[in-house]
Amino acid sequence: MHAEHNLFCIFFNFVKNHQTKTMILQRFIEEDSDKIFDVIIVGGGITGAAVAYAAAGRGLTVALLEKKDYGGATSAATSKLIHGGLRYLANMEFKLVRESLQERRILGNIAPNFVYPLPFLFPSYKRWKGNIWKITLGMFLYDALSYDKKYTWDKSKQLPNHITISYKRTIEKEPNLILKDLRNSIIFYDYQSIFPERLTLSFIKSAAEYGAKVSNYSEVEDFIYDSEKKITGVNVKDTLLNKTKLIKGNLIINCGGTWADKILNLASNDKSPVHKVKRSEGIHIITEKITGDHVVSLQKSDGGHMMIMPWRNHSLIGTTDKEYEGNPDDYSVSKESLEEVINAVNENFGKKISYSDIKHAYGGLRPLVDDQTKGSYQSSRKYEVYDNAKDGIKGMITVEGGKYTTSRSLATEVMKLVASKLNKNLSETVSDNLYLSGCEIRDMKQYMIKQHLNYTDFGKDTIEFVSRNYGTDSKIIFQIARNNPEYAEVITRDGEILAEIVYAIKYESAKTLKDIMLRRTGTGTLGNPGKDAIDKIIKVAAEMLNWDSERIKEEYDSLIKVYELPK
Repeated sequence: MHAEHNLFCIFFNFVKNHQTKTMILQRFIEEDSDKIFDVIIVGGGITGAAVAYAAAGRGLTVALLEKKDYGGATSAATSKLIHGGLRYLANMEFKLVRESLQERRILGNIAPNFVYPLPFLFPSYKRWKGNIWKITLGMFLYDALSYDKKYTWDKSKQLPNHITISYKRTIEKEPNLILKDLRNSIIFYDYQSIFPERLTLSFIKSAAEYGAKVSNYSEVEDFIYDSEKKITGVNVKDTLLNKTKLIKGNLIINCGGTWADKILNLASNDKSPVHKVKRSEGIHIITEKITGDHVVSLQKSDGGHMMIMPWRNHSLIGTTDKEYEGNPDDYSVSKESLEEVINAVNENFGKKISYSDIKHAYGGLRPLVDDQTKGSYQSSRKYEVYDNAKDGIKGMITVEGGKYTTSRSLATEVMKLVASKLNKNLSETVSDNLYLSGCEIRDMKQYMIKQHLNYTDFGKDTIEFVSRNYGTDSKIIFQIARNNPEYAEVITRDGEILAEIVYAIKYESAKTLKDIMLRRTGTGTLGNPGKDAIDKIIKVAAEMLNWDSERIKEEYDSLIKVYELPK
């Protein structure tokens, strides 16, 4: 069976590789068209991106609308992990964990340049706040539920089973652990997503390759109804050009995530509130590296967990998981939440940190589907696909909950209801058998060797960063730099170059400085890179996007606010 599966994958990817042309994302909102789409997707985070890819890949005409930038909210505020959800076993959510583990493997296959094996070190203490036998059993169960993890297209993506190591080996691996009452530790594996924003964008680009029309900075302001009060379209404001346009469609798919209830309430015929999303806040901080090349998973005093993760030669620490009651549009990271993360480190880890050690902090809100009486940490990350006709909103379905790892399988579930609502027979999904756009790499080790041989005129760090984060599209970036040596200038300590800025604007619909530095490139994701680097990036962006001095100041000020820690 697996041999046949591999042959199937090789054939389809061979066809895709030889049909692929350089994808240029265009904002279709600027085009003149009276086309009626099969589906209009509202929301361009990972859920909307995956649904757009699933729908376009199965022959439907698709319009995707994102009110800000693709993957700019919850999808960018992750722990940068592709994981099975070990802690959900405590809630007996075996189906969710199994699905997550299966999708973990699939994402490792279809996005090999973004997803890599990552070891987790879980220290065990004598006074552990829970049943040590429960966690031990959970580890064996986690391995059992991921029984197909060895069936990866690239052997380097295979994950071993967990092991238990002694006290001595534990402190050899992580000398900064608190040693009092330490017994031993467990090592297990999941995947790390090195650039979730670009992985989300790869789903968007894959959808566009199949004909989906996509637009960022396109905000749905109102819904259009026929005589039977069925939604037949949306009025959309192009927030860049300050114009409003009618987009017609047979079915609306609400992928608003944290804002799903806002969209539903806007669509309600009598404009009365029909739904409220339960939201959970997640905070992360970035500091200088304080652990080895493994995640240190620590239990907090409240029984929850926090992680210190290696990322780009820094430590990414998080996450908080507490309920948020306010308006999602008003959300911002608070000092209280940041101090909560710092205190968790200092109470449970030997290496102490302070507020001044934070190089960058980010937060986001997660939509949850669960019993509203549970706390957000105990809440499930399951998802729900709901037909809003039951609420009197005909012509719309809503997707809620879920987590980044299961976004592709969620999209497959969405298609079942879409097929029913549109009365169409859709072909089987192939999204588990095709590489995502720019990810067409069979063997990452061989690919990286070739990249270093082909681009000897660039520094090793530049080759590593650009090749992994842009995959097969990296050839365009290297060519831009070769054509104009000015764009070959290195602007960050991990080797990023100005050619990435050109590529982001010309090929990937980057419209603002934050789009460029926080979502298309990594130039701004480790914290403020310094005025010199920002000025060089702005110079390129201003020339390409025709920014005047006033716009330049606005863009600069908007970016700098991202790096201001609350006082």
